[in-house]
Amino acid sequence: MRRGLIARSLDELPDAVLDARLAQLRAAIGQAQLDALLIYTNNTRPAGVSWLTGFVPYWSEALLVVRPEGLPVLVAALTYRVKSWIERTSRLADVIHTPRIGLEAGRMIAAAKADARVGIADFGALASGITADLRDGGARLALTDATELFASVRGRADPAELALARTAAAIAAQALAQARHDRDLGEIIARVEAQARELGAEEIYVAAAPDLARDRSLRRIEGDAAAGESFALRATVAYKGSWVRLTRTLSSAEMPASLSEEAAARFARAVAGLPDGCGFDNFSSWLVEGCRVAQPLEALTGSQIGEVHRPTPGALVSVQASLAVDGRPILIAAPAVLGEQGEGARLLLALAT
Repeated sequence: MRRGLIARSLDELPDAVLDARLAQLRAAIGQAQLDALLIYTNNTRPAGVSWLTGFVPYWSEALLVVRPEGLPVLVAALTYRVKSWIERTSRLADVIHTPRIGLEAGRMIAAAKADARVGIADFGALASGITADLRDGGARLALTDATELFASVRGRADPAELALARTAAAIAAQALAQARHDRDLGEIIARVEAQARELGAEEIYVAAAPDLARDRSLRRIEGDAAAGESFALRATVAYKGSWVRLTRTLSSAEMPASLSEEAAARFARAVAGLPDGCGFDNFSSWLVEGCRVAQPLEALTGSQIGEVHRPTPGALVSVQASLAVDGRPILIAAPAVLGEQGEGARLLLALAT
């Protein structure tokens, strides 16, 4: 469950932005000759619905029903007592509360057109029980996978999304700046998390590679843990539905500025070559994550990715990499936006390793 305050800002996410996104999606729905589109959301898969409406769930689950006319309707497995909060933080025609979201969504669509063609974003990840309820609610509904349709509309980041990502990245950077070398890794992480919350993060997850001399793997730290002479912290920050990752490498001895600058420069040059990964040829590993449908940071491509989803031009992504400078291991990560019309990708903020 998220612990930060979720409140919509009309300055940061105006109605006009959400209406423009909805218009783009409706055009794609019409071209595909669909009568409705469904998008699932819960606290681990919030990104599709939040991008379209501003709604970010703390818990439970919901289905967003997008129809040819009017604002979307949210069918939520939440009690009526949160209705006013959802309406304050989202742009929706209505919120319907029911424990069986598939059944109610199916009935709603079938009431307008019994044999409607219904696209479902990320259909393969939808729980079988919800799919069965959709069929119970509308026996003649034709359900089809609309993952690629939604991803094609969702892929390019608009100025509002980039602005939220910059804010999230600034929060992550200021939070990681609280990380000073200390033997008690738990204390370090606590300082980072506290700063991010104070700056307005809805959520922050901190992963660590406690001793880079032994292992470069990032993991959640539970209980007591000691930091090695060189370690790395990765902050995953959510701000108003926008998620970014930022990684910083720290050392007990002051890392020479020349090493930090070289690592940042090599990383920026490699990022500029995306979506092709040839710039990372001399890196130990690399990973590009972004949102296609519902996961805020889905693995898209990288050195160890089997099924590649090539990000589209203009996409907002988070890039992680591992490299060595003068024999010293360095982990680094930052958000970036892919270039369009032959332009290189660019980082959203200046880097500090």
